[in-house]
Amino acid sequence: QRFCIATSTKVDLKGANYDAVTDAYFAREATKKSKKDESSFFAAEAGKAGGASEEKKAGQKKMDEAVVKGLDSDVKAYLKARFSLS
Repeated sequence: QRFCIATSTKVDLKGANYDAVTDAYFAREATKKSKKDESSFFAAEAGKAGGASEEKKAGQKKMDEAVVKGLDSDVKAYLKARFSLS
């Protein structure tokens, strides 16, 4: 389960450039499904692990740098903290 902990913390985004982020940036690549027969049904599906491409990872780091520069040290520690509800 995932939880959202609401805060009143505000982050300044003036230094960040998000022009490259559009709806197409979040779209998944269309894959064509093939008809499966009995032998492929039991075979392990290789290459199924997706994840973000290296281009998206590099773009995310570039965008995050500008945001992180404007954060105080206590806010950085707060965002890195692991939350748990017990």
